[in-house]
Amino acid sequence: PNLVPPVTTVAAAMHYRDRIRQAVRPDHGFTPLMTAYLTDDIDADEIERGFREGVFTACKLYPANATTNSAAGVTDVRKLSAVFERMQTLGMPLLIHGEVVSPEIDIFDREAVFLETTLGPLLKDFPALKVVLEHITTEDSVVFVSEAGPNVAATITAHHLRIDRNDMFAGGMRPHAYCLPVAKRRKHREALRKAAISGNAKFFLGTDSAPHHKSEKESACGCAGIFSAPVALESYAQTFEEERALEKLEGFASEFGPQFYGLPLNDSTVTLERTAHAV
Repeated sequence: PNLVPPVTTVAAAMHYRDRIRQAVRPDHGFTPLMTAYLTDDIDADEIERGFREGVFTACKLYPANATTNSAAGVTDVRKLSAVFERMQTLGMPLLIHGEVVSPEIDIFDREAVFLETTLGPLLKDFPALKVVLEHITTEDSVVFVSEAGPNVAATITAHHLRIDRNDMFAGGMRPHAYCLPVAKRRKHREALRKAAISGNAKFFLGTDSAPHHKSEKESACGCAGIFSAPVALESYAQTFEEERALEKLEGFASEFGPQFYGLPLNDSTVTLERTAHAV
């Protein structure tokens, strides 16, 4: 929902949903699930109305200035206690970009610090809140989610399973490997791969695919984001095959997510075929 302006109302979400539907061929059978962009002063009644009317599936928490178009995000989660209480009662999922934004915290430590200073206390205050820690990048998050209750899950991107921070500096600056949360050390990538292929239903697919114009990536201050959507399933499949765990891909990609959200599984299937393909 981090559009300009952000999707903070039921009307805005319905308008965006209609735009998506108009852009999708009917034979795709694609159903967009809309999320509300949380701000410091968002109306809990508006969120509840959107959820009950089937417009909002979840809410997204961006710490202010943590990622693309997040300037209107949350400056202090304590300001949203009434909203979280309402979401906990409704069983409405909270989707989190889990990083602190304090400039004194090293960018490679911001996810781990968020777990300790923000998410841990939040779950103590709202123990039944359904939470998805999105696009995790660290071993710390793998451990946190694994040890948390059944109401806490995480998504893992295709690119964080394939790159570590060295890939941003392989023979020079590699802006197309720059994303937020930023890729971490190799040990963290390996922890993500083990979690993805583990068969643990707390971990499932979430691409965080982020398209930017090439000129905005290859610039003096390039945009964060990796546009994986056209090859995401193929990339996941490559990772699972490398880990000798292709039989675990279907659960990770197609079952664990909807089960956590309480949504039906898709009736149709996708079949991947091994063939030469130029990206």
